[in-house]
Amino acid sequence: MNQNIKCRNTLLASTVTSVAAIMAGCTPSTVPISPTPAPAKEPPVASRPAPPALPLVSGANDPRAYRTDAARHIYGKNAERIFHGQLPALLYAIGVLEVDVDGQGRITRLHWLRPPKHAPEVIAEIEKTVRQAAPFPTPVRMGRVTYTDTWLWDKSGRFQLDTLTEGQL
Repeated sequence: MNQNIKCRNTLLASTVTSVAAIMAGCTPSTVPISPTPAPAKEPPVASRPAPPALPLVSGANDPRAYRTDAARHIYGKNAERIFHGQLPALLYAIGVLEVDVDGQGRITRLHWLRPPKHAPEVIAEIEKTVRQAAPFPTPVRMGRVTYTDTWLWDKSGRFQLDTLTEGQL
């Protein structure tokens, strides 16, 4: 008798397990039964075209205030290249760059006040970074602006701008 109960419990357990496994595979179907092809899947996020950027506007009244808007703009375009935290005591390069921005946020001129002459590759990379960040916020109150910022360049290739720096060790 004991063996019959044990056998019945084993059979019942295996039936419940089988039914549960079958039920787990069942989901409500929303796929049409007709032989129409399934709609195309959306491409992965990385391959989708970026939505058009909203126009950037700066309400700055003077070049010093605009410099903060421009620095934030550059940081936003280069988040993975920003040096986070305090910079080391010895930097690879320091450069002071003057940037002219027209009324539409386009770069019209780059002028080095203090180029890091020992690191021409940094000069080229900074100029490329600024040009690729265009268009800059439109200086609506000034019409056009010339602002200056200091680039603090680490040997890793990451940087901070003096306007938004977290300091040095």
